[in-house]
Order: sequence, then C-alpha cells, then structure tokens
Amino acid sequence: MQCSYRYLTGKCFSLLRTYIIARTCVMAVRLLKVSSLATTVFAASGFYLYNSYVDPNDISIVRFGRAAITTAVISYDYLTSLKTVPYGTEDYWAVKSKVHLRSAERLKDLCCANRGTFIKVGQHLGALDYLLPEEYTSTLKILHSRAPQSSLREIEQVIREDLGKEIAQLFVSFEESPQGAASLAQVHKAVLHDGRTVAVKVQHPKVQTQSSKDILVIEFLLKTVTWLFPDFGFMWLVEEAKKNMPLELDFLNEGRNAERVANMLKHFEFLKVPKIHWDLSTKRILTMEFVEGGQVNDLEYMKENCIDVNEISRNLGKMYSEMIFVNGFVHCDPHPGNVLVKKCPKTNKTEIILLDHGLYQDVEIRTNAALYLPQISELLNKVPREMLLLLKTNDLLRGIETTLQTRASASSFFNMSRCCIRAIAKYQKKRSRSRYKKMQIYFSEAFTLWQINLYELLLWIRGSTLGNWIVSFLNHIHYVH
Repeated sequence: MQCSYRYLTGKCFSLLRTYIIARTCVMAVRLLKVSSLATTVFAASGFYLYNSYVDPNDISIVRFGRAAITTAVISYDYLTSLKTVPYGTEDYWAVKSKVHLRSAERLKDLCCANRGTFIKVGQHLGALDYLLPEEYTSTLKILHSRAPQSSLREIEQVIREDLGKEIAQLFVSFEESPQGAASLAQVHKAVLHDGRTVAVKVQHPKVQTQSSKDILVIEFLLKTVTWLFPDFGFMWLVEEAKKNMPLELDFLNEGRNAERVANMLKHFEFLKVPKIHWDLSTKRILTMEFVEGGQVNDLEYMKENCIDVNEISRNLGKMYSEMIFVNGFVHCDPHPGNVLVKKCPKTNKTEIILLDHGLYQDVEIRTNAALYLPQISELLNKVPREMLLLLKTNDLLRGIETTLQTRASASSFFNMSRCCIRAIAKYQKKRSRSRYKKMQIYFSEAFTLWQINLYELLLWIRGSTLGNWIVSFLNHIHYVH
C-alpha cells in the first residue's frame, strides 16, 4: 500500500511538472503573439525610438516571452528524452549528450536574440569549463565573437546625451566601424583636436535600461528550473549578475580600476595600461589612450614581431600572481581580446597591454585563506564566488599558455610561489611587534626565495644542453668504473 502511494505521488508530481511546462509554453507563445501584434501597431503608426522604428527585440514582453519559451522547451527536452533510457547505460549518456547539445544551441540562440545581459551571462557560462558539460562550453564560447553592434546613429545619440556635443565638435576624426564590439559596448578609434589618437568605448544605448529587467527575468526562470530540477545549482549566476552588472555598466568605475592597477603594478616595466581621458568620459562613455598590439594568443603575430612567447608567459604569471597574492585586487577577465602584446618602438622591449578593467575582485582569501581550505573539497558551486572568478581567471591564463605552447614550463608556478612567500611574510611582519621576530621573518623569507631560485636554476640546467651533456658524462664515468 505504501509503495503504491509513493508510486502514485511520484506519477502525480511528474504529471504536474509536465503540465506546468506545457502551460508555460502556451502562455509564452500567447505573450509573444500579443507583443508581436503590439509591435506591428506601433510600427504602422510611425512610433519612433532613438530616431528609428521600434525593434521588437527591445520590448520587455517579447524578451521575456522568448526566454520563457526557450527555458520551457529545454526543460521539457530533458524531462522527456531521458525518461525512457536506463540511467548509467551507454545509451543514456549518448542521449544526454545530444540533449546537452540541443539545449546549448537553443540557449546560444536566445542570448544572440536578446543580446546585452543575456550575451554577458552566456559568455560567462562558456568560460565555466570546470562546471558545465563540454557541449555547453564549446557552444557558448562562440558568443565572444557574436556580440551585437550598434549603428553610428545610436553611438552619436549616446555621445550627444552624455557629453552634450556632436562627434564633429569633440573629435577631428571618428571611425564609423568599431575596432571591436562586446556584449555591453563597442570601441571606436578617434583623433582629438590636439592630434592624440584615442579609443572611445561607448555603451550600447539600450543596455542600461534593459539590464535590470533582464536580470529579473533570468532570476525568475532559473528559480523555475531549480524547482523542476532540485539538483540544478546555478542560482549563484543571478547573484553574480546582480553584483557585477552595475559595476560593469559604470565606465567611470572601469576608469578608476584602470588607474588603480596601473599604479599598483607600476614596478612592472612590461605592463601597459591605457591612460584615461576623464574630460571625455561618463558612465556610458570611456575615452582612453589608443594602444595597438596583437592578441596574446596570436602566435603568427608574435613570430612576425620577434616576440618571445616564453617571456610573455612568464610576465603574465608575474602580473597575475602579484594581483592575487600580494595586492588582492584581480583583473577577472583576461580572455585574449583583453590582453594584447607588442614591441615598444622606442625601447624595443615587449609590452603586455591590459584592457577592459570593468570587473575586478577584491580577493579576501589573501588574508583569510584558512577559512576557505575546508570548502575546497566541496562541490565547486559551494565555493565562494571570488574563488570561482579566480578559477575562471586561472583557466583563461592556462588556455593562453597552451596556445603559446609554453604550458609545460614551470615558470608561472615559480612566480606564483614567490608571490605567495612575499605575501605571507608581509602579513607576518605586519602582525609582529618584536624587531627580533621581524628580522627572523625577513631572513626566513630571503632563504625560502633563495631555495626557489636555486631549484629553478637546477631545473633549467637539467633541461638544457649543458645539463644533458653533464648527465651523459657522469653516466659514462659510472659505466667505465
């Protein structure tokens, strides 16, 4: 009797889920039809927005309807496709992989259609190789090259609203085609009246007003999915979006971050951070020094310009280790488009150019590392959000090393170790009141750093031609005796 009751309860709950998904699909389709009709009426009556006809993709109810339909279809696909296949069998994993791929394609299409915040979230998902199935990450990575592009008319409108002048009054020249377009903004090359060349980053005109609504839509849909699939553990995405999106949409905050990191790492001569033109910057516009270079993963560019890939890899390791372990202020989006390299024509030295300073993280683990150690063994979705961003940053850096074919080099780990030793010593000195204790810490730091340097030297000798010759010679002597 108890078994029958459980069976009936399970059946009822399953039917209830299917019914809710079906009703969600019906309601979303109706919403889409109503909003499409409204769009037609508006367009026919000559209603204008930003001096152009209304784009259906900008209407909130259309965006919500599209997102609701996609969520319902994906949920229904998972519920029905895996229902008839025995769990754990080869057929089960094969079917699940196909469902993953279909769902990822639908999610990608949704992000491309709704643009803005949806593309930003999709790009973030595409970087979560350590959390999501490969079908999702490989599909969503395409979004990095599928960002929307605003027309020159829209860009002019934003500049007019924020700076109070026309483009011709502010710049001698302003290139119509952007140097690059991202999910939230695009960058145009321009020349000031004093002859200096600048990069003008302009926010897409509708992103600011749409972002808060989009986050609410994403939150509602993810809560629905979590109710249908209790094991779904991605609600933290919404919390991240709520926290980070306002910061990324404030270009004045990005400018302040750029100046802070430039001052923080000024002892690294190889690092170049473009200077900000504050008189031509607002929350939606960031004007900065224009700097050219090749993407950090462009091997052909590096060969043509005689740039040492091992030097680039070492310097990236130094830079990010310093950010994470010494300063606790980390640039959290080092994908290849945001890290450029070039040979300085004056000094002939290789420079790393760091762009896009919208997202930084104050890394609390710098002083509270012990609190996080027990959580490392937990599931990754329970790890603090700061750690996830660091893992993402680490993955991007390791990906760059793989592309540059320097992945086997241990130099990045040596640099990281040095920064850790220095950070720990700095923390201990700050807490110590005794001069004797501080001297003890100083000598301990110096000795440990010396050990690391010696070990690195020994590894280098071992891997060099000289090292191989010495080993061969010693083996020969041993064989003779």
